[in-house]
Amino acid sequence: MNKYGTNFIHTGDEVIVVEADEYDRSFMQLSPDIAGVTAMDADHLDIYGDVSEFEKTFHDFAALVPDGKLYTNEKVDLPSKKVGVSNGFIHAENLDIKNGLYHFDLSVDDQIYRNFKFALPGHHNLSNALLALSIALEYGVSVDDLREPLATFPGVERRFTYRIKTDDFVLIDDYAHHPTEIHAVHAATREMYPEAQVHVIFQPHLFTRTRDFMEGFAHSLAKFDSVKLLEIYPAREEPIEGINSKKLSDEIRSISKKTDVEVIQKDEIYAFAKAINTQKTTQNQQQILLMLGAGDIGLEINNLVQQLNAENEE
Repeated sequence: MNKYGTNFIHTGDEVIVVEADEYDRSFMQLSPDIAGVTAMDADHLDIYGDVSEFEKTFHDFAALVPDGKLYTNEKVDLPSKKVGVSNGFIHAENLDIKNGLYHFDLSVDDQIYRNFKFALPGHHNLSNALLALSIALEYGVSVDDLREPLATFPGVERRFTYRIKTDDFVLIDDYAHHPTEIHAVHAATREMYPEAQVHVIFQPHLFTRTRDFMEGFAHSLAKFDSVKLLEIYPAREEPIEGINSKKLSDEIRSISKKTDVEVIQKDEIYAFAKAINTQKTTQNQQQILLMLGAGDIGLEINNLVQQLNAENEE
């Protein structure tokens, strides 16, 4: 968490809040009193084998939660209380964007609570925030006590994290490594910067994930103005013949002839970012660069920020 610089806080002994993960079925080791599910998009098929087994395990998890204590995003197909940006037992009304902030009224079982604010861009972040509010309300926190924490929440590292933010050039760091996540980041960027050119450097994570969701990755990435692909980050896997970033780039080109697509090496990142930084003056249009992925691209963006800051100081 950006505010604390850690993912662990220990300040009491009454409540444990856990961010659970479906990888390797680890969330099945929990016994929650209250739970929320943000999404159920198929992933980790190297573990589950197929989508039906993946979804079955989520239903098994739902069965661990006491009746009436499971909250989910409105699009999640589980027996639960639905929460959403526009629909659900709890949802936002009169949603507006002012000075980069979401402003809305909170509807809780048809009762309206006014004047909520949230600073993280994207409906996916807002949906997650509403789900967190729902769990807090279920526990017994009052609505009035939720306004300030929501308005001041600074987010978590590598989730739409601004690394450089000027009138002309914006560099955003995000962990997105699944087609649904990339689509959400793209939508958030276009919503906040409707007139800008939006570029992405993406590092695919895992050969199996790239293989299993090749079409989904291609469709989500084809929405950007330009795409630079790093080679696949293997993590725990051995290469799979025919599955590489060149294959993904070909898929993107087949979907969008307008999107500029290229496979680059890590030592080419700086030159690309510098070229974009130059375009801001020649094209008189704000330039947005996103660096996405779950591999070591997080280290590369640290290097890039240092290089760009050093250049600006000269």
